[in-house]
Amino acid sequence: MPLALYDTWSRTVRPFTPIRAGQVGMYGCGPTVYDDAHIGNLRTYVFEDLLRRVLERNGYAVRHVVNITDVGHLTSDADEGEDKMEKGSRRTGESAWAIARRYTEAFVRDWHALNLLEPTIWCRATDHIAEQIAFIETLDRAGYVYRTDDGLYFDTSRQDDYGYLARLDRAGLQAGKRVALGGKRSITDFALWKFSPADVQRQMEWDSPWGRGFPGWHIECSAMSAKYLGTLFDIHCGGEDHIAVHHSNEIAQTRAAHGTQLANYWMHGHFLTLDVHTKMSKSSGDFVRLQTLQRRGVDPLAYRYLCLTAHYRSKLHFTWESLDAAQTALNRLRHLYIGWPDGGRVDADFAARFDAEVNEDLNLPRALAVLWDLVRSNLPPATLKATVDSFDMVLGLGLREWRPVAVDVPEHVRALLGERARARAEKDWAQADRIREALSAEGWRVEDTPEGQRLFGMAMGASEPDVPPQ
Repeated sequence: MPLALYDTWSRTVRPFTPIRAGQVGMYGCGPTVYDDAHIGNLRTYVFEDLLRRVLERNGYAVRHVVNITDVGHLTSDADEGEDKMEKGSRRTGESAWAIARRYTEAFVRDWHALNLLEPTIWCRATDHIAEQIAFIETLDRAGYVYRTDDGLYFDTSRQDDYGYLARLDRAGLQAGKRVALGGKRSITDFALWKFSPADVQRQMEWDSPWGRGFPGWHIECSAMSAKYLGTLFDIHCGGEDHIAVHHSNEIAQTRAAHGTQLANYWMHGHFLTLDVHTKMSKSSGDFVRLQTLQRRGVDPLAYRYLCLTAHYRSKLHFTWESLDAAQTALNRLRHLYIGWPDGGRVDADFAARFDAEVNEDLNLPRALAVLWDLVRSNLPPATLKATVDSFDMVLGLGLREWRPVAVDVPEHVRALLGERARARAEKDWAQADRIREALSAEGWRVEDTPEGQRLFGMAMGASEPDVPPQ
């Protein structure tokens, strides 16, 4: 079936039609690099990677742009507080520039660990100050800019449909405001350029026609997407927390400057939660890093697999049990795959079923079900391998590249594994769990399979030691 995608602007799943035949321009809002990304952030990038892979499976050449916010994002999305980079500098004692470099490098490592395709272009906000100033000048000439004591602001009252992406009730927001606006005319107006306080030496500041300072958060994405994709491109992605403020403001800026709504399709991923109600968030401190998973012996690609089990527009509730189940499923798939021979052909019927699911707004949970139906089928092993290979071009689980890695296992660990096997045989589940926890404390992960126990070292990736199943 033809590709259809959910568009936040229209609130409908609609057929995908590119601006230019065979080509797709795609922009994703990247991280603010004042700290490590958490796995909730990374779920959004897995979704965007899946989108790109599905587009490429449908024959499109994708120009994929991802920004790095290394200046201008204040501690409140509503232009209040201080720059997150400067705050991070005080927290660590490093310069804001060093903070940006360190966490950009960490983010790129996470990106590669999750087997995300390399963007066509990475673009940093601090590398595009001139473009942002030029964009603000265009808005100023068009009459959308006013000045306050602390900066330049965008006048949202000039746009009757401001906030349509989020279906904002502007009148209700204005009537229910609970904070002082300072010099802002409306609660929805937002900063384009913030002035450096006269008595403060900022680490990140630049000269502009209006005075020394730094750009607001939203202007970077309008300016950089225009430079690399044009003022109207195909798909803009991000987390759903960007809909009400950041993406609404991007649209307002680009519409005022160029008369377009920036992108023809707006796509947003849902939150990852730590409990039923709590969104994972760096600002609240409720978050888990990818490195945390790795230290527990979990392969980053097991987290990618977990992301595949929920539709990108559905909330995904994170638990260690669900992550263990994802690791177990991935390990089973890997061990099956590595035993199949090459030389087969893709099964057309299963491929058609898989394509029907991924083309229906990226329905990866149902596509995974097709994968396991395939694995359980009676097709020849070489056909299984060729067809799974084809699917993995979308799933991105790196099956062809994976190899078990032998590691040395101490004798006392082998002895504990034997004790656990006896406890399980005697149905002493409490003792089996105690031994599992003892092994975990020493850096070993035990997985129970139909063939018996498997032992994995707590290294990056799921390394299989030279211990047969017991």
